[in-house]
Amino acid sequence: MTSFQPQLWIERAGAAVAFYERAFGAKVLHSVGDGDDIVVQLAVGDAAFWVSRADPAIQRFSPDSLGGATGRTLLVVDTPEAVLAAAVDAGAREASPVQDEHGWRLGRVVDPFGHEWEIGRPLGEWPPR
Repeated sequence: MTSFQPQLWIERAGAAVAFYERAFGAKVLHSVGDGDDIVVQLAVGDAAFWVSRADPAIQRFSPDSLGGATGRTLLVVDTPEAVLAAAVDAGAREASPVQDEHGWRLGRVVDPFGHEWEIGRPLGEWPPR
């Protein structure tokens, strides 16, 4: 089996887990620790990712500590408009509305912890032939 499961480093990791549950309907698969000193595996559908406490002492920086994100995570869903709206309702900032671009239906948000998310679905067969 091969998969990618990114880990997001966040200063307020406990609050982030609650946000991802509200915004994306994420489910907790595994959790160790308490409060913000945690390591949690979450899943949105079949897509898993991890949240843990940022710790500059071991060079795990949050976007807030850097003044911006260093990457963006693409969340592929059937209904990007609904998921983007739920994320905004939960506290994310809309960076761009859902629209068609590059063969995808995409919108972008920045979550309350500074991580950028692209939310979308391909408009046709992907990858294109």
